Amino acid sequence: MTLSAISALSPLDGRYAGRLAPLRPLMSEQGYMHKRVQVEVSWFIALSDAGFAEFKPLTPGARTYLFGLVKNFSEADGLAIKEIEKTTNHDVKAVEYWIKSKFDARPELQSASEFVHFACTSEDINNTSHALQLKGARDQVILPTLDAVIARLRALAHEHAEVPMLSRTHGQTASPTTVGKEIANVVVRLAAAREKIASVKLLGKMNGAVGNYNAHLSAWPDFDWEAFSRKVVESPEPLGLGLTFQPYSIQIEPHDYMAELFDAVARANTILVDWCRDVWGYISLGFFKQKLREGEIGSSTMPHKVNPIDFENAEGNLGLANALLRHLSEKLPVSRWQRDLTDSTVLRNMGVALGYAALAYHSLATGLGKLELNREALEADLDNAWEVLAEPIQTVMRRYGVQGAYEKLKEVTRGKRVRPEDLHGLIRSLEIPAAEKDRLLAMTPSSYIGKAAELARRC
Repeated sequence: MTLSAISALSPLDGRYAGRLAPLRPLMSEQGYMHKRVQVEVSWFIALSDAGFAEFKPLTPGARTYLFGLVKNFSEADGLAIKEIEKTTNHDVKAVEYWIKSKFDARPELQSASEFVHFACTSEDINNTSHALQLKGARDQVILPTLDAVIARLRALAHEHAEVPMLSRTHGQTASPTTVGKEIANVVVRLAAAREKIASVKLLGKMNGAVGNYNAHLSAWPDFDWEAFSRKVVESPEPLGLGLTFQPYSIQIEPHDYMAELFDAVARANTILVDWCRDVWGYISLGFFKQKLREGEIGSSTMPHKVNPIDFENAEGNLGLANALLRHLSEKLPVSRWQRDLTDSTVLRNMGVALGYAALAYHSLATGLGKLELNREALEADLDNAWEVLAEPIQTVMRRYGVQGAYEKLKEVTRGKRVRPEDLHGLIRSLEIPAAEKDRLLAMTPSSYIGKAAELARRC
C-alpha cells in the first residue's frame, strides 16, 4: 500500500497532516538525520581547528561545502542514508558513511575523512541531535503556537473584563465574577507554565562510550578534551551546537532535562484541559455562542446543533499528548548500568507527543476564534440568582455587630427561590447606618463583582 493521508496509521500524518507541517521537518526521521549530519559536521570542523598536526585547519572552501551539506540537506539525502543503512543496519554509521561519500573528488576532505565521527560513540551524535530537534520544535512550533493561544485568551480577558457572570462553585450558584476575570485566571496560569517550558536548558554531551573520554585520550593524552567538547556543544550555531554542556553521563545523556521539558509541556496542557472543559460548559449554558461556518454540519440528524468540536478535539489531543509526555518523562531518565536501548525507540516518539500538543493548540486557537459572547444569557442567569447577595448582606451585618447575621440570611435564602423583595425587606429591617442600607439596596447580582474587572485587565 502506498502511504497517503488516508492510509497513514497515525492521524498526525493522515487526517491532521496539514496542521503539523511546521513540526514535521524538525521531529521526523529526516529531521533526526539532518541534525545528526549537523553534529558530525560541527565536530569534524572543530577537530580541524584543534591544533592537531595530523588534521590541519580546513580551507574556507571546504568549510562552506560542509555547511552546505547541512543547510541543503534534503529528503533525497535522507533516503540515501536509509539505503546505506540497509547494509550497515546501524543508522549513525550510515550517516558517517554518507558524509564520507560526499568527500569524493575533494582531496582535502578525503585525506581527513577518518576524522568524521572521530572518538565518538553513537550517543554523542544522537543525544545532541535530539537536543537540537527539541530546540527547533520548542522555539519554532510549541512556544509560538502556545503564545498564539495565550494572546487570544488575553485579548478576550481584556475585552470582557467588565462583563458580569455568575460563578458556580460545586456546580451551584455562587458570588459573581466577570467573563474576563475567569479567562484571566487561565492566562496567568498558562503564561507561568509557558515560561517553565522556555527556561529548560537543553543539554548535550560528547564524551565517548561511557562518559570518560577514553578513546579521545588514547589518541591525544595531553589534550583537554572536556574543554573541547564543551566548546563544540555550547558555541552558537553553525560552528557549535548552541546547547548547554552536560559534563557527567554514562554512555547516554541522562535525559533529566528531557523529563523536565516534557513535564513542563504536560503542565501547560493540563491547564488547557481545565479551560477546554470550562468553556465547553459555558457554551452549554449559552454564555458563549459559536460563529457559524458556511456548510458546516453539527449533527447528522439534528440540524440545529453547533457543537463545541474544537474544544473537544483539543481536550482529546491534550490527553494523548500528556499520556505520551508522562511516559517519556518517567522512562527516559532510567537506563540499566552504563546503557540499555529501551530509550532509543521511545525517543523516536518525541515528535508524536509534541505533535498531539501542537494539534491541540491549533484546535484551541480555532475554537477561541469562533466564540461570541451571549450577554443576554449571562444577564438572565444573574437575574435568576439573587440569593448570591446573601454573602455581602451578611458580611455588612457582621461589620456592624448584628447578631446571627449568617443564620438570618440562611433562613431567608437557603433552598428557596429568592426574590429581590425578600432581600430588600430584610435590609430595611436592619439596624445599620442608612447609607449602608442604601448601598445594599442598590446592589444587584450584576454589580457584585468585587475587583474582577480590575484583575482581568491586569493579566
